[in-house]
Amino acid sequence: VYENVFTEFMAYLSEKTGKKVKWYGAESYAAQVEAMRSGRLHVAGISTGPTCFGVNLAGYVPFAIMSGPKGFGYKLQLITHKKSDIQKVSDLKGKNVAHVTPSSNSGNQAPRALFKDLGVEPDKDYKVTYSGKHDNSIMGVANMDYDAAPVASTVLDRMADKGVVNADDLRIIWESDPFPTTSYGYVHNLHPDLARNIMYAFYSFDWTGTALSKEFQANKFDQFLPITYMDYWKVIRTIQKFNGVVYSDEALKGMKVKKKKKKKK
Repeated sequence: VYENVFTEFMAYLSEKTGKKVKWYGAESYAAQVEAMRSGRLHVAGISTGPTCFGVNLAGYVPFAIMSGPKGFGYKLQLITHKKSDIQKVSDLKGKNVAHVTPSSNSGNQAPRALFKDLGVEPDKDYKVTYSGKHDNSIMGVANMDYDAAPVASTVLDRMADKGVVNADDLRIIWESDPFPTTSYGYVHNLHPDLARNIMYAFYSFDWTGTALSKEFQANKFDQFLPITYMDYWKVIRTIQKFNGVVYSDEALKGMKVKKKKKKKK
């Protein structure tokens, strides 16, 4: 989905580093972390929740996130179809709810940490079905395949802006305070000069008229903002600690969502 969106930036990154830049489309968050740990991936954008796994298991060094005039971040939004009888979080009892993946922050970790005080516990009060992507969760609710879904507001905004989903068909019944979005960073063992050039490429890239600007116009993002993992990911680490998340190889394997096999006709 994003390869063409980052084409201009990859060319700029290549220019500023003097290195050939090749796109890597990982099939899962776990694949990203494994590729970086094995030395096959050097620069990456890793989703909010899995960023912690990248840092702890692969030596990932986050240094930037997307931002704009309205600041950075996104919210966990709990959505349902407008025809649904779900009006508040506690109404999820007995329903089929789409979570994204085990490691997803807004799509799984945050709901497990926050929904209990709002009247429900995932897996206990409602059935959790992992969709694999925020896009799948949103489309699933729009098509009434799922009763509801916790999703990232930024993804919903972009899909509505592109007309992929009709926002009028959905109802947001609850949303959280803002979380940091996807982090951008490099693997820890790069040469210091190369690492600095990578950071400079992100911070100095001009978004004007690029595919990046067009893709994220719904979110008003127009720059890469400098960040530190210790400060910006504190709330995420708190949520994961509440959920008993352990940054281990076993937990990494659990980040992979198995695809459903098609039934033979």
